[in-house]
Formats: sequence, structure tokens, C-alpha cells
Amino acid sequence: MLNKVLIANRGEIAVRIMRACKEFGIATVAVYSDADQSALFVKYADEKYNIGPGPASQSYLNKDKIIDVALKCHAEGIHPGYGFMAENAEFADLCKKNGIEFIGPPVDAMKLMGSKIDSKISMIKAGVIVVPGVTEAIADHERAKDIAHEIGYPVMLKASAGGGGIGIVKVDDEQAMEKALTTVRQLAKNSFGDDAVFIEKFIENPRHIEFQVIGDKKGHLIHCFERECSVQRRHQKLIEETPSCALTPELRREIGAQAVLAAKTAGYYNAGTCEFMFQAGKYYFLEMNTRLQVEHPITEVTTGVDLAREQLRVASGLELEYEQRDIHPRGHAIECRINAEDPLNNFMPAPSKIVRYAEPSGPGIRVDSGVYPGFTIPPFYDSMIAKLIVWAEDRPRAIERMKRALWEFQIGGVRNNIPFHQVVMDQPQWRAGVYDTSFIPRYGILEQVVKHVQEMKAQSSAPKTAAAMAAVQAVILASNQSQQKQ
Repeated sequence: MLNKVLIANRGEIAVRIMRACKEFGIATVAVYSDADQSALFVKYADEKYNIGPGPASQSYLNKDKIIDVALKCHAEGIHPGYGFMAENAEFADLCKKNGIEFIGPPVDAMKLMGSKIDSKISMIKAGVIVVPGVTEAIADHERAKDIAHEIGYPVMLKASAGGGGIGIVKVDDEQAMEKALTTVRQLAKNSFGDDAVFIEKFIENPRHIEFQVIGDKKGHLIHCFERECSVQRRHQKLIEETPSCALTPELRREIGAQAVLAAKTAGYYNAGTCEFMFQAGKYYFLEMNTRLQVEHPITEVTTGVDLAREQLRVASGLELEYEQRDIHPRGHAIECRINAEDPLNNFMPAPSKIVRYAEPSGPGIRVDSGVYPGFTIPPFYDSMIAKLIVWAEDRPRAIERMKRALWEFQIGGVRNNIPFHQVVMDQPQWRAGVYDTSFIPRYGILEQVVKHVQEMKAQSSAPKTAAAMAAVQAVILASNQSQQKQ
């Protein structure tokens, strides 16, 4: 087993990984920016090293500084979390050259899956079902128009090296193609240093379903079933759940087998996620995220598999603790991403100081966070405050548990998106499980959230009922905090 691990990340995921290390007796090392010097993950770590100013380009994305710290403190492994260096094959290769275990997949698998064009070619050869389209980089406007005409509008222009919803543009007709291609190629160049763009058929209002895979270095690879991530805004996930309401047992087995096939084709080990688009009973492999996902906790609470623990074991050369036949999901889980965003200002990031913070608790509730009262959320990074995860015996009870947890969650001084999640939990289409990636705009969810926030403000200004509700919440939270201390 590794003896010391550097976590090349921040926030809640850094804390999550450190907790897994702590259970193994592995010493933890935090690297942090000036903006994070008082962050929870820095306080939690056994050792900590400042690596530069707040902007990520000068700190968390500085490969050489992170490697220098790892060598200085004799860290045997580096866990990249997600974001930053998590899918950077160059960084993984740099770790390898310096004798440091990169706690993730092999470099070749990262390179293959980091190129959407190359990975699509490999998947097709292996028999994985992919979205209809082409496997060539498109630079010429006329060629792009010819391909789009063959596929049939609308189509998607996608950056081959893209990720995080960046470099994806829908093109509805020939007139829009030239401008769109120029825009996407420039965006891809600026964001990823690679202007390769390809074309796929646009799948109208699909569901976004992903399968968690994990494998060891001896070729043993399994999946831990699916997560549905269709509640999105600008291709960014906001709510995830498992199991998906859309899949039959037969489809679940089929897509799970496709996920394992895709991972094996890439020569994969450690944790990863195969993403699929699903519509009207048909599914298509979309891409593979070569890292731990933000939404991994809902898989953990339904399957009992500690994914961060398995990552550390695999990196240490140990075999997986599970066979595919051992994985039997139980119950239903939902995750809401709690972000510092202003619902009344188009959900723009709203970093500021947290003056009050109390997490919900009770049966079936888990909160992964990296903040505390008095912490100032920096403006340089993702606006996530916490991940709220609930589990229950079935989906209706999980929804009601999430509603209760959102009601208990208290965050003062920071505008946040809890009202968004409250509106979604009461939406009939969500409750019926008949939603897709068009859910938010189709049902005017953001407009409903603005109205909900305005109504809450009006209620809190005078009525005794609002004051009474606040008092009840305060008593519940004080009791929860007392129990946690005990």
C-alpha cells in the first residue's frame, strides 16, 4: 500500500480523498493556492505546501510545481481528483517519469480517450455503439456542409479534445455552418490547445446516462451500474440519480456490457465513467471520462463500493475487492450540487464569505463539502459549495428525503442554488421520471426558481409563520450538530 499521497486538487474532493487515505493510514499532502490557505482541505492534510497565486493557471495547473512538491515531501502517489490535472495525460506521464504513481488510468488510455476522434475510431472497431457521425477532423467549411448534409441536420460540432461541456455547438442548417465551425475551432484552440473538430448527428432531447467502471492492473474490470445525469444547464450537470428510471433490466445489462467493452478496448484500469446518450430505447456511447466523477457518491451509497478506496488499492497494485456478480445496487440515491450562484442574476457565480453554515443530517443523508462558517469562497474556481446526497428504499422516498434535507440546509452570506433544487423536486415531470436534457428550458425551471426566490423573500420579511419555520430549523440543526459532536 502507498505510504504518502499528494492530492493535486482542492475543495470537497480533496477532503474526500484524504478521508479515504486516512482509513488506510496513508499520510496526506495538500497543495494549495494563496486563495485557499484557510481552506478545510488544507487544515485536514498531514502536510501542506503553497504552490502559488489564486488563478489556477499559476497554481493548480502548474505541473512542475506539483511534481516538485511531491518529490520534496517524498509522496509515492498523486491523486488528481477531478478537473485540473485529472485528465491531463502529460501530467500523468510526468508523474511516471519521476517515479510517482498517478492514481488514475494508464497514460495511453488517457491519451486515447482524451481525443474524441481517436476514441470513436477505437470504439467502432471494438463493436461499441456510437453516435452517428464522422471520425475525421473537419477544417474546411464546404467539407463540413457536405458531411452535415449526408448525416442530416441538425448536427453537433464538437472539439475532439473537449470536455466539461466546452466546445460543443448545435448547427441547425447550412447557413449557420461556416460561422459555427470557425467559432468552435477557435474555442477548441484556446481552451485545449487543439483545434480539431468533428461532426456528429444531433440527438434530439436525449437522456444522459453514464456507467461507472473500475478495473485493476491485472485486467480485472467491472461496472458499478448507472447514474442518470440529464438535469443539465449549458451541458453542466446539476442533479444526478441512480438507478435511471429509463432503463429496463435488459437495457441495463446491455449498456453495462458496452461500458466494460469500451474500457477494456482502451486498456483501462482504475476508476472511470462511460457516458451514453439514450433516446427511445436506443443508446450510443458518447465519451469516457478518465477520472472519478463529481457524482460518484450516489454509486457508493447504492452499491456499497467505496470508489476512492478502490482507486488507492488499484494504484498500490492490489486486485479489486469485487467481482461483477458481487455488485447489487440497493434502493435509490439522488445528488444535488449546491453551488454559490445567484438565482436572480442568471445563476452567475456568487463567491463570497459564508457567515452561517449548517448541513442537514439524519437517516440516508450524506454531505461532501469543503467549507465551513467563516470561509470565503474564492472567485477563481468552480462555485461548488457542497454535494448533497440522499438514499432511500425507493425513488419517491428519496425525493421526499431530499426535500427535507434541502429545507434543513442553511447557508448564510452566500447566494446559492438551493431554491433551484427545491423547485425541481416538486416538478411533476421530475417526480414522474419522464425528463431529459431539455428539462430545464422546456418547463421554464429557471423562471420558476426566480419566482420561488422572490416569494421566499416576501415571506421572510414579515409573517410570523416564516419566523416560526426559521426557529424550528435552528432547533433541528442545533440538535444535529450536538449529536455529531458526540
